Amino acid sequence: MQALSPSAAALWQAARSAAPCAPVRGQLGDSDVAAAYAVQEEVTQRRLADGARLVGRKIGLTATAVQRQLGVSQPDYGMLFDDMDVPHGGEIAHGRLIQPRVEAEIAFLIGRDLSEPRLTTADIVDAIDWVLPALEIVDSRIAGWDIRITDTIADNASSGLFVLGHDARRIDAVDLVGCGMALERNGELASTGAGVACLGSPINATLWLARVMAQAGRPLRAGDLVLSGALGPVVPARPGDSFEARIQGLGSVRVSFGSEQGRTS
Repeated sequence: MQALSPSAAALWQAARSAAPCAPVRGQLGDSDVAAAYAVQEEVTQRRLADGARLVGRKIGLTATAVQRQLGVSQPDYGMLFDDMDVPHGGEIAHGRLIQPRVEAEIAFLIGRDLSEPRLTTADIVDAIDWVLPALEIVDSRIAGWDIRITDTIADNASSGLFVLGHDARRIDAVDLVGCGMALERNGELASTGAGVACLGSPINATLWLARVMAQAGRPLRAGDLVLSGALGPVVPARPGDSFEARIQGLGSVRVSFGSEQGRTS
């Protein structure tokens, strides 16, 4: 097996040991997005070689305020693997992640291949089979979330885990722009938002992703899951916390975090 580059090796070891590493922008620079995606691809190939299954993509940096903070003008993407799936209502074992944060999102299940780079909004709407409520648990292998754009891209867009609700809807049954979102932590309101916060619409974000993935030679395929981006501010997760997101027209999705002395799952 080909050796990993220093940046990829550091991120790989951090993920395996649950011990964060220093920012990788020291090797990649602050703005070389292409180099950062090359590191992400190295780790993706290593995960696939180790038996992981690619099940979809996530879109990050869909909020303009976050884009300005990191000095970019477009979102980023990361890979979703089968072992990142957490059951609705399940518990995440303490120590499985390094520094988790939770955000509520709209997820799409793609019904047909999207391999044409010159895709349109109509192509995306036609390709979406189901819409679901989702929680993305983002995580960073970089110590203290000390990230710039190259750090987060190389680190698989700061992916961690994801949770899907079970209230699947057809796309014409949901107001994807106007739908309100409320995320509670331990029964108290922690974050609010709406579909419009995600690049104006989760469809816009998914169109961006589908075009980029087709150009990158890793197009979205039938059966792929897309996490379209946060609907509101991210919320830090602590041991013992429980989260529930409610998205108008889509129902709810829940997850909890094990305590330091709690059971594992």
